[in-house]
Parts: sequence; C-alpha cells; structure tokens
Amino acid sequence: MYTTISFPSLGIELNPPSSMRLGPLEIHWYGVIIAVGLLLAVVYCSRRSKQFGISQDDLLDGVLWVTPFAIVCARLYYCVFQWSSYADNPISILYIWQGGLAIYGGVLGAVVGVIVFSRVKKIKIPALLDLVSLGFLIGQSIGRWGNFFNREAFGGETASFLRMGLYNTVTQTVEYHHPTFLYESVWNLVGLVGLHFLSKRRQYDGQIALGYAAWYGLGRAMIEGLRTDSLYIPGTDLRVSQLLAIASFAAASAVLLWLGTKRHTPDRLFVNQRQVLQTSAPEEQTGDDTDAQGSADL
Repeated sequence: MYTTISFPSLGIELNPPSSMRLGPLEIHWYGVIIAVGLLLAVVYCSRRSKQFGISQDDLLDGVLWVTPFAIVCARLYYCVFQWSSYADNPISILYIWQGGLAIYGGVLGAVVGVIVFSRVKKIKIPALLDLVSLGFLIGQSIGRWGNFFNREAFGGETASFLRMGLYNTVTQTVEYHHPTFLYESVWNLVGLVGLHFLSKRRQYDGQIALGYAAWYGLGRAMIEGLRTDSLYIPGTDLRVSQLLAIASFAAASAVLLWLGTKRHTPDRLFVNQRQVLQTSAPEEQTGDDTDAQGSADL
C-alpha cells in the first residue's frame, strides 16, 4: 500500500525494499534488523558481563534460554489482543513468518526467561536483569528500524517538523504521519546512554532494571498514544501497551524513590560478592594444601 518514504524537513526521500531474495529464499529486512539488534546486544553485554558478576559463558547460555521465551511471549501477546484474526484458524498462531510480534510481549517473556535461568544458574536475579536491561535498549533501539522497512508502527497524521511522508499507492497521494518508530528508537538510545553511565556507579542490584522499566515505560506511554496500530483491550478503547507502560513507569519510579532513601553498601552488589568468593576459594585451597603437606612431613 505504501512505497516511497520521505522526511521533507530533512530533505530525505527513500524507497527501501521490505525484503530481498537469495535464490528461492525471501529474506525480510525486519528479521535481519531484529537479528542485528540481538547480536549487538549480546556483544555489548558480553563485554560488560564481568562488571555485573556474570561470566560470558553464563551470559551466552542465558541468550539460548531467554530468546525462545521472548519470541513465544511476543507472539502470544500479539495474538491474544488480535484474537479475531486467529479465532477461525487457531493453528495460524504458529505462522510466525506471517508477522505479528509485540515488543512488550517479548520484553515480558525475556524477563520470565531471565528469572528461570537465574534460578537454575544461581545468579542473583536483579543483577542479571540490570545487564539484560541494557541489552533490551540496544535491541529495541535498532529493532524499531524494522518497522521503517515495513512501513508500519507509525502515528497519526501530522504537520510537525519530523513528519514522515508515505506515498499511498491506492489514493496516489502522500500522507504525513508521526514516525513513532523513530521516536521510540531515539528514546531508547538516550536511555541506553544514561543507564550505561549510571550502571558503572550503581548502588544496588536492580537499580538499572528499575531505571529501564521507568524510562521505557514513560516513553512508551507517550509514544503509544500517537500510534494508529495499537493493540486494544477487547471491547474497550484502552491501549494495552500504554496501560502496561504507565503501570511499569509508576511502579518502577515508586520503588526507585523508596530505595533511594535506603543506605546501600558496595559489598552487597552481586559482582563484589562473587569477587570475594573467587578470592577466598584459592586461599582455602592453598590452606588445605599446606595442611596436607604438614601432615605428610610429620
């Protein structure tokens, strides 16, 4: 329906393809961009994992655990609130290649996956969520550009400076909309920069995860209100993602304010607790060896 994309105030006009063909395979740019976002998130988290007390091996194992949770929940979230499209053929819920994923569902699924993985690996859940939240912001900031290639996730019509022009092949006219995918991408990027530096002097485990929930919730609550493709609670005019965003912003902000009144000591950070254990382990082993040698001498 839409072809050429333009940003008249910036002098930009493009007509990017939504997919490309490699022999018999059709590869959608949306999937490629999501994969790039995930890859860069993993690279970033791998480089910083030790600062959170998590080994790179555990992190990579976690990616294999969490990714399926995220994909399944992103699909279920979308299908539940678009049930009329699947009611006549429920098996079509499995046709994930036809599109229909919700980022908020993916985030919720990833959190569930992190909790399960943390319990199995005996990693402090807030510490792992701190690291993963930074990865979320990278993946979401980059992943939103998949909506650009698909000509989707835009807002209502506007005459604002950043308006995005879409050529409608049916009416053969250019429609100008809020580029809400761009708004969210930039919002997440700003949040990433801020939380990246805050994470280096965090006072307690979970502080970055709470900051992510508050920051993303605030931005999503505002941006979701501009979109034309929101998922609604059946039978109402309530946007489900906007309600979740408001709730997460309010809850995370309240907890941050409450914890801000408490005194936090560095020794309670998971990374410092792990360093103490790793330092004491060799000493205990050396002591055991010395005792054994002494007994042998006797």
